[in-house]
Amino acid sequence: MKSYVLTEMTWPEVEEALKHVRMAIVPVGAHEQHGPHMNESCDAVLATEMAKRLAEVLHPLVLVTPTVNMGVSPHHLNFPGTISLRPETLLAVLRDMVVSLQRHGIDKVLFLNSHGGNQATLGLACASFAQELGVECYYAKTTASAKKAMKEHISSTLFGHSCEREVSEAYYLAPHLVRPERLEKGDIVDGGRWEGMRPGNSLQGFYYYEEMTRNGCIGDATQASLAIGKAIVEEALEELSAALRPLLAEPARARTAHDERELAT
Repeated sequence: MKSYVLTEMTWPEVEEALKHVRMAIVPVGAHEQHGPHMNESCDAVLATEMAKRLAEVLHPLVLVTPTVNMGVSPHHLNFPGTISLRPETLLAVLRDMVVSLQRHGIDKVLFLNSHGGNQATLGLACASFAQELGVECYYAKTTASAKKAMKEHISSTLFGHSCEREVSEAYYLAPHLVRPERLEKGDIVDGGRWEGMRPGNSLQGFYYYEEMTRNGCIGDATQASLAIGKAIVEEALEELSAALRPLLAEPARARTAHDERELAT
């Protein structure tokens, strides 16, 4: 095998793989609107594909779990088709996954996330699971570390959802997600309260996505390309693998008595 992907393995194959695996990668996505030109499964599919490619780079030290296909997306709910989990629901699902992985001797976990709305919940998950379950727990956005490629290829000041970045990533990782004949720029609502709550501003808060964009997009998807997607994805894979290798070089932590008590409850 060139990578370990649980959904493509039998239990004897998993048993053999566990002799080498030191970390599980849990792809975390969402099911939400992505404007008129991307499938609503976009985030889940991109998380899955990035996890598989990262597993190839780090083989045989990591294993990819099934994808969490829905996420925390209440800000998209007024667009048809979006399905959102409560933060506590996502936490419960992830906790059960981590406990199951511990049963198989995996005590290091990376939540590889493709949806910004999940980030706060994943931070809480890592803090809680590390203390409650004794796991080494990490989280990362799929391509956020590709800073050079984004600086070079992304010109929109407002981007990050069904934009030239995300559509380009899909062209490279999962082209079936894109409707090329329907690509649109974001139809931005100027002067809304959302402008004061974007990342980097002094005030943060909740707003619905239609307060910011009428068509569900930001940025300029018409500028997307396969070449941009390749540059972003490959840089991100390089950065993520470099960050993970020192963690994988360490042996898996032995399960403690505290862990055993938790698993017995």
